[in-house]
Amino acid sequence: MSLRLMTLALFVWTLAAVSSAQAGDVDAGRRKAEPCAACHGADGNATIVGMPSLAGQPAWFTHWALIKFRDGRRKDPVMSPFAARLSDVDMADLSAYYAAQPPRRRPQAVDAAKAAAGKELASLHHCTSCHRPDLSGQNQVPRLAGQDLEYLLKLLRAYKAQTAGDLEGLMTQAAQPLSAADIENLAHFMAISPASPAP
Repeated sequence: MSLRLMTLALFVWTLAAVSSAQAGDVDAGRRKAEPCAACHGADGNATIVGMPSLAGQPAWFTHWALIKFRDGRRKDPVMSPFAARLSDVDMADLSAYYAAQPPRRRPQAVDAAKAAAGKELASLHHCTSCHRPDLSGQNQVPRLAGQDLEYLLKLLRAYKAQTAGDLEGLMTQAAQPLSAADIENLAHFMAISPASPAP
């Protein structure tokens, strides 16, 4: 599938998703997020190596991630049983809460040379088309800027291996041309980018 068709498919899917959106309650989400704090941080800014931050993630991305854990398209020994107990309202509330939290870049060692190479790759492979030029994410596309390096490496490698739960298959397809070095460089670029929230 060409990039133009991929972008069109993403756009159509996003319109369909947004048209059926259910707005979440931030205050209710704050209360419901208390069990999540041990791993993802009290405000969604995780400090554990390998753990993704949820602060500043687009609400639709977090909501769809929780749906994938609930229905088994993503599997995790902690997240899967947690998501199995969530209603659609719970997911909307949690997603709204995390989207409202300001993200912070993680304190982590990032290789500047790899990040510079990764910046070129992000443009070449059109990462900035879906994830936005500042990698802040939009709609169901996640914020990558300032994320945990180990988490980014793990996820990109899983997409390359076709073992990651991918809602529409775009990331699995996008990862296929990437070499191991490309994945390293892209992850370093994403991790070093400023952690700005999605609009």
